[in-house]
Amino acid sequence: MMDPEWNDNQPIYRQIRDRVVAMILDGVLKEGDPLPSVRNVAAEYRVNPLTVLKGYQQLVDEQLVETKRGRGMFINAGARNLLLQGERQKFLAEEWPRVYATIQRLGLKPEELLEAGPGRPSSSDAAKSDAEKEKP
Repeated sequence: MMDPEWNDNQPIYRQIRDRVVAMILDGVLKEGDPLPSVRNVAAEYRVNPLTVLKGYQQLVDEQLVETKRGRGMFINAGARNLLLQGERQKFLAEEWPRVYATIQRLGLKPEELLEAGPGRPSSSDAAKSDAEKEKP
């Protein structure tokens, strides 16, 4: 379900929250789906159940997840759209200015960016693989 590697730069409960968010955005978890149980996640990733609960509580506070007493936690209707709005705003405010500055600094053109989209080899990758082919 989730990547068991933890980043030391951020609290684990926040990383748990972020992983669930990514799963919602990627469509792995859909509206109405249950979240994996706190106990299972805690056991699988060897973290304190209170840490998992704290991460899940953030999702409740953000109205992405609801608790159904005695049944668990479930993804709310509209959670993905709510997330998309928030994540898009966050990207445009926090990440895009850095990305844009790098694009400007390197003098990249929109066509070059589109050609180098994910999964497509960039011209530097092609040059690298040609050079590697020439090695004896």
